[in-house]
Amino acid sequence: MTAALLPTSSALYERVQRIIPPMEWPVFSGDIDAILKLKRERDAVILAHNYQTPEIFHCVADIVGDSLALARRAMEVDAGTIVLAGVHFMAETAKLLNPGKTVLIPDSGAGCSLADSITAEDVRLMRQRYPGVPVVTYVNTSAAVKAESDICCTSGNALAVVESLGVPRVMMLPDEYLAQNIAAQTDVEIIPWQGHCEVHERFTPADIRELREAHPGVTVLAHPECPPEVVAEADFAGSTAAMSDYVGRHRPASVVLMTECSMSDNVAVDHPDVEFVRPCNLCPHMKRITLANIRAALEENRHEVTIDPLVADGARRAVERMLEV
Repeated sequence: MTAALLPTSSALYERVQRIIPPMEWPVFSGDIDAILKLKRERDAVILAHNYQTPEIFHCVADIVGDSLALARRAMEVDAGTIVLAGVHFMAETAKLLNPGKTVLIPDSGAGCSLADSITAEDVRLMRQRYPGVPVVTYVNTSAAVKAESDICCTSGNALAVVESLGVPRVMMLPDEYLAQNIAAQTDVEIIPWQGHCEVHERFTPADIRELREAHPGVTVLAHPECPPEVVAEADFAGSTAAMSDYVGRHRPASVVLMTECSMSDNVAVDHPDVEFVRPCNLCPHMKRITLANIRAALEENRHEVTIDPLVADGARRAVERMLEV
């Protein structure tokens, strides 16, 4: 792409003007223009999760989506450098699938409560306790944990992954609520771990009832990392991609997404006719990613993600097996 054909921040603002007030835009525009230029100079692409803020998601990202979409699309990247606007396990997954490319994460401290809830040693101990039972590991885990697993899953394909194994029971780690919500949909016995997402575990059925009272007729969509009683009260439960697709297909007059705050902002950009009610639970880890540190990552080649080759081989097998389902 020549410099003359590069988009500019002023042109991109038209896309997000309903979400980002005009007085805030000058704070972002300089970094956006610099990032667009740096991407071309560095032969870089930016992958952004659905929980990134709109100025990242809609203005500098090349590929956006949930964990499954980012994993699949990461394998199609031609650029030599990938900047992962998300949390650390996502950057590790991109590196697993692109071992020959440079993968950068703008803030190395962008972690995940689920990933922190389990270690590789925990998985080995679970295998000792349940010999012969396959381990299905959520992608919200470290590469070391993935390496101890048989297959990975995301919230979008967890049911398909569990049933693809053709066994009567599996261990499903580390999200207890996702495991319980999947168990309600299958005859496969699921042995869970007691990890929780610090964003989704805070939603309650009372929250939904209060929202319905305050906004009669509102459609409630819940992420399957929410407690089962929350999912039971919702009108639909699914991954962030599934929630976005639901809004696009059904065009509810008003909708609430029981998930991280920025998801509503990003989906609202494409659906000006839908009213989004926003209960706001922020992910402190996702919000560590900013335009400023994306720019710094490209300027200074920081923070590069590396994985021990012995760990990477096993983790890559678990992720690739998931992508084959």
